[in-house]
This record gives sequence, C-alpha cells and structure tokens, in this order.
Amino acid sequence: MVAYRFYPRADDAQDKLWRDTVEAWGEKQADAYILGLHAYLQRLCEDRSIWRQLPQRLAVPADIKRSAYFGRCEHHYVFFRELKNGDLGVMSMLHERMNLPVRLKEDLAALSNEQP
Repeated sequence: MVAYRFYPRADDAQDKLWRDTVEAWGEKQADAYILGLHAYLQRLCEDRSIWRQLPQRLAVPADIKRSAYFGRCEHHYVFFRELKNGDLGVMSMLHERMNLPVRLKEDLAALSNEQP
C-alpha cells in the first residue's frame, strides 16, 4: 500500500499551517483543515489520475531525477514526488497567495540534504 511521507521542510510547513489556523480560526478548525489535508494526501496515494506533473522549468533542480507533481487541497498546493519504493514524498506545501515559483524553488533547493 502506498503511503506518504513528509520531507522536513514540508513537515515544518504543516506545523506552521496548523499554528496559523489556530491563531486565526481556533483549534477545532485547525484540526479539521489538517485532517482534510491528510485525507487529500491519502487520496493522492490511491488515485494517480489526479496527479499533475510539475513542469521541469518551474524550479525543479537538476538533481531531482524523478518527476515532480502537485495537487491542490483547498487553499494549499502540495508538491510531491514518487519515491523509489512507490511512496509519495511531500516536498512542499504552499498557500495559494504565496509567490509560488520563488517559494517552491527555495523548498526544492533544500531537498539535496533531506530525506522524507
């Protein structure tokens, strides 16, 4: 069964997302949003047809040999790749209002020394 794993930067983004949601809308909403995010990630594991390939020119460093993909869960874009064992490696999670190309480039550049 395919699973998903977070790279450290994506895991940190998840924590920040929860904290920011608690601050703005309360703990109940933060829990609901994170649970929805995890349900979406599980759906990505089960249904490859909803994966969207990230164009190589959009800041995927040359050392990432495998293709990168993305999906959208509510107000966040989730960027991931398929790991050698078939699992999903969540590389980045960015809010729709962020400067996506710049922030994605930063997150992907940090992958060279990280493991999911």
